Amino acid sequence: MIDSSSFSPQTLYVVATPIGNLNDITPRAIAALGFVDVIAAEDTRRTLGLLTHFGIKKRVVSNFKHNENSRAQKLIDQILNEGISIAIVSDAGTPCIADPGSVLVKLAREQGVDVIPIPGASAVTAALSASGFEFDSFKFLGFIPRTKKEREAFFSTMKTDNCNTFVFFESPRRIVDSLTKLAETLPDCSMLVTNEITKRYEKSYWGDIRSVIEKLQEFAETERGEYTIVTQINSDSTEISYTMCEIEETSMEALLVDLMKKQNISLKEAQGTLIENASAPRNAVYKAALNLKKMFL
Repeated sequence: MIDSSSFSPQTLYVVATPIGNLNDITPRAIAALGFVDVIAAEDTRRTLGLLTHFGIKKRVVSNFKHNENSRAQKLIDQILNEGISIAIVSDAGTPCIADPGSVLVKLAREQGVDVIPIPGASAVTAALSASGFEFDSFKFLGFIPRTKKEREAFFSTMKTDNCNTFVFFESPRRIVDSLTKLAETLPDCSMLVTNEITKRYEKSYWGDIRSVIEKLQEFAETERGEYTIVTQINSDSTEISYTMCEIEETSMEALLVDLMKKQNISLKEAQGTLIENASAPRNAVYKAALNLKKMFL
């Protein structure tokens, strides 16, 4: 049992809840939910079901995307004026990670309320740990945008980013179509696609993007729940037809060549990446690009 003295009044607790399997909740999370006076939930019905399962009776109020701006100050006022403690939870996993909560947490920080995280389940880290990909860093991109223009920009950003490992979410209705579009931008990437992670009918698909799409086409229409996708962009330094020692000018040329090699992008795209993401001097980048064209094109 967790000693309730480890919790404090006038505190906001950010509590992670299971993403599927109820056994994944931590004893500390159960204790925190049992200690606080009020629980701010993304979906009160789902949270009440969780509380009932663990025999916890607490006041539950809604705190979701469309009311958190108006709700947040009222909750903070309760903490400050009434001396109560509040827990914030999402439908599943960790609040504020592609879920509501950040408005309330930021307001609490700004007004001097202690914010204590109660860590636990996360679809992002769970999928990463099962991917088998090696990486020193990764980027979490949230949900793939729904509109065609935004989706194309989303995938284009992945192609030109210096990071090569990404995690994002997609719905069952759009998963095949979205990955098919991604394959047009990143035809050589590898990925792990998981569905219903930690649940009874959990499935995962692993391999190059085209083989994953083929497997998904058999099952996607019958599967429920969000997909968590880990994508790694492959780079093979042996594919380049010239080496850095052949670059006779400054390191700007070397940077352009390195970007083209690692990210499989054109010279024009490499120019844009250096200017926009690395803040390289525009004139110097253009001059280096012209030098490369004279040398190799």
